[in-house]
Amino acid sequence: MKKLDKRVNLLLSLLLLAGAILLIGYLDANRGEYSYALSILERSAIYAVVAVAMNLLTGFTGLFSLGQAGFMAIGAYTVAILTIPVEERAAVYYVNGISDALATVHLPLWGALIVGGLFAALMGWLIGYPVLRLKSDYLAIATLGFSEIIRAFIAAPQLDRITNGSYGLKSIPAFPSTYLVFGVSALCIFLMVMLLRSSYGRAFKAIREDETAAEAMGINLAKHKQMAFVISCFFTGIAGGMLAVYMRSIDARSFQIGLTYDILLIVVLGGIGSVTGSIVGSFLMTAGREWLRFFDDPLMIGDFSVPLFRSGFRMVIFSLILMAIVLYYRKGLMGTREFSWDGIYNFLRRNLYLRWRKQEGKEVTRDE
Repeated sequence: MKKLDKRVNLLLSLLLLAGAILLIGYLDANRGEYSYALSILERSAIYAVVAVAMNLLTGFTGLFSLGQAGFMAIGAYTVAILTIPVEERAAVYYVNGISDALATVHLPLWGALIVGGLFAALMGWLIGYPVLRLKSDYLAIATLGFSEIIRAFIAAPQLDRITNGSYGLKSIPAFPSTYLVFGVSALCIFLMVMLLRSSYGRAFKAIREDETAAEAMGINLAKHKQMAFVISCFFTGIAGGMLAVYMRSIDARSFQIGLTYDILLIVVLGGIGSVTGSIVGSFLMTAGREWLRFFDDPLMIGDFSVPLFRSGFRMVIFSLILMAIVLYYRKGLMGTREFSWDGIYNFLRRNLYLRWRKQEGKEVTRDE
């Protein structure tokens, strides 16, 4: 496999980054026309953070957790409570009022996101001690149960003065800039990638491959499993806080089990063990769901109404497409591979240049 020069790789990466910034700037400048497309991209970027965090735990450490919705709820409610303007809280907590300890507490968005991530990480640390002794399906069931417990606590009447119970929270300030959504998402993913490339990341992968061999090599299984779980919860909490700001209003029903299944589907679709796959899967799944909405509208051909085009048919088509992709790509779209310019160059070279050389009857040398 031929490799591009490092300077060429850097130049192509900078051009891709500049193109993404220009595209976001153009969509933001014409928000009135492209608000729908922009909202899809923003939600995709937020889901990408959760998907990479889940992949860090499942794909790179081998721990199958289904508690993402619960940890997103912790981050979302923390950010919402800390960022709702003080003067608007009486209108939000109109039933029982807000707790005196929280009445005047207010943080900027960046501070609230960090606190939300820390609260989610703290809860992950507390939950991790009992549940990380379990393996495989038992761990998944335990974390799924804790996720539902968290959601039930949020909606409990006893916490009305903190979470506003079943009434939810509204008047959450929006993102001051569109660039902030993508910037925070990119920073979170970058930090997780750097972690995976460190010695801790190599220890996580060793645990995934063989726990017995990893322990024989001197890796503390309990410590590294707990670390992976807490870090995943931290970034999941930040993503939950970003989702709350994106939605502007939340309640306990926003974080049902279905949200965890959506994130799991993104990870499987993109490739378990691939950061790039999680990002690509997030954008494809979120956009695909929205762009197929025309299947939910009645279709008339003259006086004949096509019976299948009705509310809910979109999800049938979407499910069939996902099944076809998973059957064709058994390990997901990216498998365990990551995006690289070298890979794109060699793919194009094999499928275009060398094929053209053979069609022209020219000899293909080994060096080519």
